[in-house]
Amino acid sequence: MVVRRKAVSRGGLALLVAAALASGCTSSDTQVRPAPGQEPLLQAPPARALHSYAGRLRAAYEARVAAARRWGLTRVPLTPPPPPAVKPRIHARPGFEVTNQDEWDLPPVFTTVPTRDRVVFLTIDDGSEKDPKFLEMMRDLHIPYTAFLSNYLVKDDYGYFRKVQAYGNTLDNHTLHHRYLPGLSYEDQVREICDMQDVMRRQFGKRPKVFRPPYGNYNQDTLDAAKSCGIEYAPIWNEEVFVDHWEYREDDQRIHPGDIVLTHFRGPGEWNGTMIDDMRRFLDKVTAEGYAVARLEDYL
Repeated sequence: MVVRRKAVSRGGLALLVAAALASGCTSSDTQVRPAPGQEPLLQAPPARALHSYAGRLRAAYEARVAAARRWGLTRVPLTPPPPPAVKPRIHARPGFEVTNQDEWDLPPVFTTVPTRDRVVFLTIDDGSEKDPKFLEMMRDLHIPYTAFLSNYLVKDDYGYFRKVQAYGNTLDNHTLHHRYLPGLSYEDQVREICDMQDVMRRQFGKRPKVFRPPYGNYNQDTLDAAKSCGIEYAPIWNEEVFVDHWEYREDDQRIHPGDIVLTHFRGPGEWNGTMIDDMRRFLDKVTAEGYAVARLEDYL
């Protein structure tokens, strides 16, 4: 028996993993369909531990199936690949540069991360709606996201966003008051961005390196001011998801590897639905198209 276990091939491992996943997909009372290309959740150990590994793999996948069913998803969200060992080089998207972009080494504005991984990046702006069910849903499903916060909307409940951070998500800068920055003087732009950096440090422990200009509008002063505040990246977005529809930047109206997706902390007071409804639409769509949701900062 010992000799045979040592002789187990990688092919046998693959079959065992496949069997574990298949059994997870066919649990009685499960209505959630597995997405094509589902990645294993755990790294395979040596052959002598195959049985234990298969059990853990099956249990982890069944937990995700149960979470997807609990939150009303039609498919189990895909697991993203490990973060790249070598980070992609981020440049300003062509046509999105400002004067002196390269000479002054200004933070690049980009809508897509250059990667072949079939991943998208979920970003959520402003901080108006503070739905505890949303936090529970994203934690249960292990979906990472980046929150871009504006102080005038989050200052009534910093604790909510400390929970967002405690659950493994990233908090970044979206200015103090969400003003149209190109209409402000350089000095006022510095105050909007740098003072928000100070708020982020006091409330959440660090000054972010990532900043999103309100409405996606900026000029050279914006990026110069952001750099003076310690900002290195200024991502905007390639798609925006609402509770009842999607909007695309590209003419082909499609999702692409590395796309940044925008949504907002909004609820029934402003939308025809909840953040749960919004995330259900987002996750069902990206999963059906074979994309996992990865953490933006893992690629920067």
